[in-house]
Amino acid sequence: MTHDDLLALAADLAGKAAHAINAVRAAGFAVERKSDRSPVTEADRIAEALIVEGLRAAAPGIPVIAEEEIEAGTAPADPGRRFWLVDPLDGTREFAAGRDNFTVNIGLVEDGRAVLGAVAIPATEEVFWGRPGAGAFKRDAAGTRAIAVRPAPPEGLVVMGSHHYRDDPRMDRFLAGRRVAKVVNIGSAEKVCRVAEGTADLYPRFGRTMEWDTAGPQAVLEAAGGSIRLLEGGGPLTYGKPGWANPGFVCEGGRA
Repeated sequence: MTHDDLLALAADLAGKAAHAINAVRAAGFAVERKSDRSPVTEADRIAEALIVEGLRAAAPGIPVIAEEEIEAGTAPADPGRRFWLVDPLDGTREFAAGRDNFTVNIGLVEDGRAVLGAVAIPATEEVFWGRPGAGAFKRDAAGTRAIAVRPAPPEGLVVMGSHHYRDDPRMDRFLAGRRVAKVVNIGSAEKVCRVAEGTADLYPRFGRTMEWDTAGPQAVLEAAGGSIRLLEGGGPLTYGKPGWANPGFVCEGGRA
């Protein structure tokens, strides 16, 4: 399969997983706790099974690293140079609390870089997808269209912050000296998508994330003309790291 075929597959499965999550939400669900005390629901498991089975059926030669399989100890220990990263429900705490800021994230990694990805926002029925060098797109009730980051607006930046780290003093230090119009605190990879589509400009992440949280969103943002760089040193955010954990990073749209 070509990269375009794989991107279409990821976008299709993200959209289908979003519908499955919405069905669980409508029917009601219980919240359980994983070994690290983070929440998990039936929606996480149903969405992951749908995505993983779809990826393995269509592209059996590409290993899949998925969040709940990692938790269960059934994911490949060494996926090699090319693999999928899947977060079937990024923002389970938001989902469990009845908020709308949760996503489905699917990204393809090659040689440590996110080369394509898709992100769905179930609550708003939006799907984003992109491949760096080939553009980024969004589908919602209004149809499908290309998206791109915007230049930094002269009236000030719209900054995305984490709902669960809204009082982090590192945010104030990071924003010192910048012209900021407002800070919007929400959960999940939706923050990256808002930068990619040009409704926000900056998203610094100080807290811990995992690689499946970021691969799909990073590909969408970079395809839209934005960037993700490390807070320490400014290098690229790469994949296949021991333990799958990310250091702090910052997502940026267009420059002024």
